[in-house]
Amino acid sequence: MSPQTPEPSQRLERVFAYMVAAVVGASILAFIAVMIGTAAGAGADDGFSQGVWPFVFMFPLIGLPIGFVLIIALMVVSSLRRSRAARENKR
Repeated sequence: MSPQTPEPSQRLERVFAYMVAAVVGASILAFIAVMIGTAAGAGADDGFSQGVWPFVFMFPLIGLPIGFVLIIALMVVSSLRRSRAARENKR
């Protein structure tokens, strides 16, 4: 009995899932960092315009839509794989 190797589409689904988790997780962490920074007074006297804060401030605005697009791509790839598998099982 030979060991089964995962299909390339399953590997692609796994990559998409990890990308979604990473991008959305990092965006949520950046959002929480902005909330904590605001509570700590980093926003006073234009403090968010220096250092790493502009990146942290803008990351959720870019990362969350990218995460949404990746979720859509994951759903499309998964549905294509399932329909292909259903067609093969009918024969």
